[in-house]
Amino acid sequence: MSGFKNFILRGNLIELAVAFIMGAAFTKVVGSFTEVVMGLISRIFGGTPDFTSWVIWKNDEGVGIPIGTFVTDLIALLIVGAVVYYFIVLPYTKAKERYMPAEDDGPAEDIVLLTEIRDALANKSS
Repeated sequence: MSGFKNFILRGNLIELAVAFIMGAAFTKVVGSFTEVVMGLISRIFGGTPDFTSWVIWKNDEGVGIPIGTFVTDLIALLIVGAVVYYFIVLPYTKAKERYMPAEDDGPAEDIVLLTEIRDALANKSS
């Protein structure tokens, strides 16, 4: 029982649960934004972008492969991807570059000096 308790109370699992809840809430925001953009596209092009009637490779009986739903969902995915990239990833990356300290390229100067002194003392006593 204590193993299960440790698993549940581990920090990573709690953070994952919070991220999942925030993601579910953010889905509504992205969905609303997608509806706004699709509505804007419908006003610009004079109709709602609906590709559900698209069919490829029709045979003699008129039966084909319906790809319209896939195309509609693909366009929605691209819109969601653009929203996530331009409104989350890009600002996060810029803020991270601005406010987070740059990673060190190596040890600090005083550490290098102390290492040299240590090595010199080790060579002297040998």
